[in-house]
Amino acid sequence: MNKTKLFQQKIFRPKYHEALLTMQSMNLLTIPTIKKTSYNAFISQTASSIMLRRGMTSLGKTQGKLVILGSGWAGFKLLKDIDTRHYEVIVVSPRNYFVFTPLLASSSVGTLEFRCVVEPVRRYSPKIQYYQAFADSVDIKNQIIHCTSNLNNKKDKFNIRYNTLVVAVGANSNTFGIPGVGDYALFLKDISDARKIRQRVIECFEHASQPNVTKEEIPGLLHFAVVGGGPTGVEFSAELHDFITQDMARLYPDLINLVTMTVYDVAPQILGSFDQSLRDYAIKKFTRKGIQIRTGTLVEAVNERHLVIKDNGNVPYGMLVWATGLTDNPLTRAMGEYIMKDQSAKRLLTDNYFRVLSKDDGMPVNHVYAIGDCASIQDYDLPATAQVANQKAMHLRKSLTRIAKDGGSFENVKPFKFTNLGSMVYIGERKGTTGHSYN
Repeated sequence: MNKTKLFQQKIFRPKYHEALLTMQSMNLLTIPTIKKTSYNAFISQTASSIMLRRGMTSLGKTQGKLVILGSGWAGFKLLKDIDTRHYEVIVVSPRNYFVFTPLLASSSVGTLEFRCVVEPVRRYSPKIQYYQAFADSVDIKNQIIHCTSNLNNKKDKFNIRYNTLVVAVGANSNTFGIPGVGDYALFLKDISDARKIRQRVIECFEHASQPNVTKEEIPGLLHFAVVGGGPTGVEFSAELHDFITQDMARLYPDLINLVTMTVYDVAPQILGSFDQSLRDYAIKKFTRKGIQIRTGTLVEAVNERHLVIKDNGNVPYGMLVWATGLTDNPLTRAMGEYIMKDQSAKRLLTDNYFRVLSKDDGMPVNHVYAIGDCASIQDYDLPATAQVANQKAMHLRKSLTRIAKDGGSFENVKPFKFTNLGSMVYIGERKGTTGHSYN
C-alpha cells in the first residue's frame, strides 16, 4: 500500500468535507484551490504537504541535512538562530531542553524555581526536527550517526544521515577515577542534580533532628562538603550558605550552630583563573561566613558517609557536591580514534573555523564541526565556559549561512576570535567577584 492510501485510510474519514475540516483544525491546510480540487487530489497533496513539514524530505534545502548533537549552550544557541531556509535542521540530544547552568546553584537551594532555568528545545525553533537520544558514534566516511533512544528506558537504536554535522555534546563531570565518587557524590550539571541537592539538604536536617541520632553523629550529618574550588564550587557554597543561614535556620534553630561547610581543592588556591586580589577577597568573605577552605587537599576515596582525605583520614559528611572540572563523554571519546584531541586528550581539536582535525593527517574534516565544551581550537585554547560556547555558536551560525549563500565556499568565512565580556562569581549575600580577561 502506498503512502497516500495509507495516509488517507488512517488519518481521514472517507468524506471530503470532514477531511477539509480536519485539515483546518490541524492548521495544516495549505492548498489554495480547495474548491476545484477533487477529494483524491486533495488527500494526495495534503499528505505530501505534511510529510514535507515533518522533515521527511529535504527538498528546497540547498545544503541538505544539518545535524546538531547537543542542546547545551553551543547547540541550543545554534539551533535557535540557524537559517532553516538553507538547512534541514535535526537536533539529537538526550534532554529536550536547554539549562541555564549559571543559575543551577540558585535553583538547587530554592532561590529560583527549576522552570526558570530551562527552555524547551522546540519552543523557539518549530521548523527543526528533534530526537531525544544519545549519539553513540559517528561514521564520518558514510556520514551516518548511530543513536540510542533516551525514552522510557528503551534502548532503541537508529541511524541518521547528515550533510553537515555539528558536535556540541558538552562534557561530563571529571571524577578522576576516585573510588565512590559516582556512587555517593552529587553533581551540578542538570536540573535533576539541583533537585537531588535540595532534597538531600533537607534530609540531612531531618535526619539530624530525629531522637535516635546521637550527639556524636549530628556534626557529621550537618557537614556539607564541596570538592572543587572553581567558580561552580564557590558559587554553590555561597548559595548553600545563604540558604542554610536564612531559611533553614528558621526551621531548625537548635541545629544551626552545628552546621559546618568545607570547600576542598587539590590546587593551592581557589578560583585559579581569577586575579590574586579577587581570590583573596573571596577567601576573606568565606572565612567570615565560617566556610572552611582546604586547598592542597587530595580526596583519595568517597564512602557513603565519609571522605577519605590523604594525610587526614576519614572525614564524615552529610552531603557531598563534586565540582572538580570536566572530562570527555562517550561520543567524544569514541571520536578520538580518528579525530585529533587537545593536550589533555579531553576535547576535540578544531581549526579556527571549528572544523574537526583528522588524526591521520591533521587536516580539517569537511562538513564536521565541533563547538562548546567538547572542543578546543588548535593553538587558541579557551576555557570551557558558557560565554565561549555561546560566541562559538553565533560565529558558526554566520559561517554556515555564508557558506550556503556562496555555494559551499569558505572564501568569505572569517576565522573565530573570542571577545571576553568579563566573568563573575557569586560569593553570597548579594556580593560577587569579577574575573580578568583571557589572552
